[in-house]
Amino acid sequence: MRTKGKGIDARDLELSDRLIFLNRVAKVVKGGRRFSFSALVVVGDQNGTVGIGLGKAKEVPEAIRKAVEKAKRNLVKVPLADGTIPHEVLGEFGAARVVMKPAAPGTGVIAGGAVRAVLESAGVRDILTKCIGTNNPHNVVRATVSGLLRLRDPREIAERRGKSLDEIRA
Repeated sequence: MRTKGKGIDARDLELSDRLIFLNRVAKVVKGGRRFSFSALVVVGDQNGTVGIGLGKAKEVPEAIRKAVEKAKRNLVKVPLADGTIPHEVLGEFGAARVVMKPAAPGTGVIAGGAVRAVLESAGVRDILTKCIGTNNPHNVVRATVSGLLRLRDPREIAERRGKSLDEIRA
């Protein structure tokens, strides 16, 4: 998940991190197996900023630390509208597809584990989601972020079209 232009500075934000997936991987060598760990982490400020990172190391804490550092370098801004997303969107990555629909206040985050972690870190409080295809956490998380990147703010669209916000919503 690379973003064009300059990124968001993580030092200005109060970010919380969540571990989505931890995997023990083995490398078979002459003397046996060498084990290491891979950690998938999401960071966010619960106010429209979110990032994901993957870290690998010999020990779990080091893998998580690396993943958090990478996630802080990959922060993206997500347009939110009253605790939900402005419009329906489909995120795709590999075989994973994630359908996200805005929901009425009080609905909550209706999502599976990996998608839920990303959306809650981004600050979404009400949303309906459905994962289609694979349930591989790496691809599902990337598909979710891909969908969030495709979101457009209604004010930005109205401005671009030279219309008022009410005309766009009608």
